[in-house]
Amino acid sequence: MNTAATEPEIKELGVHDCWRYLRSTSLCRIAFTDGDTIENYPVNFVPTNGTLLIRTGEGTKLASLAERKAVAVEADGMNQYGTIAWSVILKGQALIVSDAEETQDAMDAGLSPWQPGQKNILIRITPQEISGRRFVIAAPTHWWPPREPTAD
Repeated sequence: MNTAATEPEIKELGVHDCWRYLRSTSLCRIAFTDGDTIENYPVNFVPTNGTLLIRTGEGTKLASLAERKAVAVEADGMNQYGTIAWSVILKGQALIVSDAEETQDAMDAGLSPWQPGQKNILIRITPQEISGRRFVIAAPTHWWPPREPTAD
């Protein structure tokens, strides 16, 4: 039996494709350690100048990111037909920035928070590693192995 046609096709993405997919969405999850705990939050972002920008407010966990704090960001999506999915993971350093030029860069890039309230803290994530993959979504009939008939 030839099962090659039923196996999902997985393609590792190059750096340029990873950035192309990141530019196609504005929602990701950011993960970082906070003491002995791993925090993971959904945030909106904008890619600009080879980095990601995120805005947050005072008192949030994201606002506690220290200088050069290691973070991981994951963004996922699929095509309009729901047949091909992609996932990009970016690992890097987060830095809270207050420089007027960088703040203007965030405004020019269209970064605006989704939630109401003061979101005056700008975080720039500089990547050290970026990887991704794209794959064909398997049909539901391929999600579970066939069951052996049971003897009644």
